Amino acid sequence: MSKKKWLMAGLIGLSALTLAACGSNKSSNSGTAKHVSMPETYSGPGKATTSGNNSTLKVAEVNDAPFAGISSPTLASNAEDADVFSPGGGDNLFNVTKNYKIVDGGLANLKLDRKAKTATITLRKDARWSNGTKVTAKDIEYPYEIIGNKKTESQQYSSDYATIKGMAAYHAGKAKTISGITYPDGQKGRSVVIHFTKMSPSMQYLGNSFIWGTVEPYEYYGKTPISKLAESAKVRKNPIFTGPYKLDKIVQGESTSWSPNKYYWGKKPQIKNIAIQVVSSNNIVAAFKSKKYDFVAGGPNATMPSSQYPKLKALKDYSEVGISSLGYNYFGFNVGHMNTKTGLNVMDKNAKMGNKNLRKAMLYAVNIDAVSKKFGNGLSWRANTLIPPTFKNVYDAKAPGFKYNMKKAKSLLNKAGYKKQGKWRTQPNGKKLTIYFGGMSSSAATEAKYQYYIQQWRKAGLNVKMTTGKPMEMNSFYSTLQKPSQNKIDVFLGAWAVSSEPTPTQMYGVDAPYNMGHFATKKNTQLLNSLNNDKAWNSKYRAQQFKKWQEYMNSQAAYGPEMFSLAWSPVNKRVKGYDLRPQNNEFWSNLSLTAANPK
Repeated sequence: MSKKKWLMAGLIGLSALTLAACGSNKSSNSGTAKHVSMPETYSGPGKATTSGNNSTLKVAEVNDAPFAGISSPTLASNAEDADVFSPGGGDNLFNVTKNYKIVDGGLANLKLDRKAKTATITLRKDARWSNGTKVTAKDIEYPYEIIGNKKTESQQYSSDYATIKGMAAYHAGKAKTISGITYPDGQKGRSVVIHFTKMSPSMQYLGNSFIWGTVEPYEYYGKTPISKLAESAKVRKNPIFTGPYKLDKIVQGESTSWSPNKYYWGKKPQIKNIAIQVVSSNNIVAAFKSKKYDFVAGGPNATMPSSQYPKLKALKDYSEVGISSLGYNYFGFNVGHMNTKTGLNVMDKNAKMGNKNLRKAMLYAVNIDAVSKKFGNGLSWRANTLIPPTFKNVYDAKAPGFKYNMKKAKSLLNKAGYKKQGKWRTQPNGKKLTIYFGGMSSSAATEAKYQYYIQQWRKAGLNVKMTTGKPMEMNSFYSTLQKPSQNKIDVFLGAWAVSSEPTPTQMYGVDAPYNMGHFATKKNTQLLNSLNNDKAWNSKYRAQQFKKWQEYMNSQAAYGPEMFSLAWSPVNKRVKGYDLRPQNNEFWSNLSLTAANPK
């Protein structure tokens, strides 16, 4: 799945600070700077005990706002929801290798036929929901209806899904069903065949933007209209799952509690109870010092404040475990709107942030290397592109990105006509220029970073103020950005928890709801399409096109890379089997405990 701290499709798919790794058991150094290396696995000393496994595993969800509470992976749009519902297994269909390549053995198997242009998904015979009902072929198909429906609240649709035959007609409201998805043994059977107009090399990997990676319980949802699913009790209060644990209780916005799902097809979970609770970034150190929690939720997308690392590293009863993050922080600029009739993003000719030299100047004016050195503690570092370095084959390590250069920033502004009238620069037409910056409420370090960025932009002569005068509560921040058209936020700082397959169409495509800055050009569409065309089955060509796209996006600066990071967590020494590696397809079931309480 795709998550955005912001959540992305097949993505695990935004949060004010932070969004896989392959190979060895240690996270590697890559990007614009060296960083801390951590083990990707941990097992505490001693053997698991009955009293330990009969106790409650205590997990912290580090967040400075209540979670929204949408359990459906198709409808959820932030990583916090994915985190608090993760013991349910995320309803994932497929198992993967260390490189996220789909392999047999999960809830379902996948078979691609390039010649016939089909993908066949076949459920295992013992696939059941946590209420005991069978998982059916219709449950595989239903997410596509949710994603493509004209009235949906899902943010996952992009033009890649239009390669499914009949999806474009369904998405436009011209058809009631998706003709290209068929059922060889009926809707209550075990198989679905998806017919495409073209095949993509990314289809081999989890998180691709052509084949959705989870199921949805069609019969359980009953006759609830797709437009009302996200607010329904069966999504918010009483959801069912296909994973190792079932939900016992949810306190909206605060916590979830879990016990083993007796209908789970996979490895039997060893721990009797799991409790996941929201903890603010400013309180997380005190919580670990008092041993309230065993580790942090999020896995490869965990968002621990790196400013707290020295204090947490000093705790004797915890070990730090981390993996190169599946995401990155970024600056976004509002350059247009989404046309609600066509579903396409449109750049506005007279947009306040429409001049790319203004955007570039703002990126050059901030010293991200200094910020990461001050607050990152080796866990975060300046990003140079919009592709995380964990995707070694396609990441452009040679791209310079936007290294601090205030002289260049001022020169770009002067050349673009943003001249000073007294203290502040005006627009090229001579009119007053006030730029509104949006950032989410977060840790003290993150909010100090916001103030530094504003200070630097003001040094360049730009009158920048925070939207609402202060950092915004997370849900308010995203509800503002996700409006088809808004003028409250001109530049914002966000983070993607991106998919385990790096194609960025769902974030930056012309029809992507997640393209919240509304950047849309023919060149961008061409480059995005080239990442998965017939030539892209050649890995060298595909890597070349990915690097061209990264270069182009930096040249346009509608979105600017801010920081890469490690996803990490302290893990209490009573925990055994903690393993962040992608090939660990049984994360929750592999955990066990050596004591009844955190040591």
